[in-house]
Amino acid sequence: MYTLKAEHSFDSAHFLANYAGKCGNIHGHRWRVEIEVQSSSLNEGGQFDGMVIDFKDLKRDIKEMIDYYDHSLIIEENTMRKETLEHLIMDGFRIINVKFRPTAENFACFFYKTMKEKGYKVKKATVYETPTNCASYEADENTK
Repeated sequence: MYTLKAEHSFDSAHFLANYAGKCGNIHGHRWRVEIEVQSSSLNEGGQFDGMVIDFKDLKRDIKEMIDYYDHSLIIEENTMRKETLEHLIMDGFRIINVKFRPTAENFACFFYKTMKEKGYKVKKATVYETPTNCASYEADENTK
């Protein structure tokens, strides 16, 4: 089995609503996202001979997916008072609402599924919150 891995990073803030600890406050991360794709065979012939895919395409698609979140405040839907959210938006802050709690674990699953939807044979998605702490998501063999 061949495995390719590419990564990209972004800076953003988030908070974990109803969390009894520091992460319940708005704080930022330099998130690093690694996507691993796999194939049991290589392309034969043409410009992609001997390749699983072109790294250029994989890197571009990861960057496009990740850049959307760069320099934003990521908020789980319905976890901030409407008035607070409206004032942040009126003051020019870039807010992104997500349907899940913005943890590294949930982002790993989300990015895995997003790349699968783009047609990649994703093996694993890993999201680092810090240089030494990460969460990975791999689908169970029965759910691929």
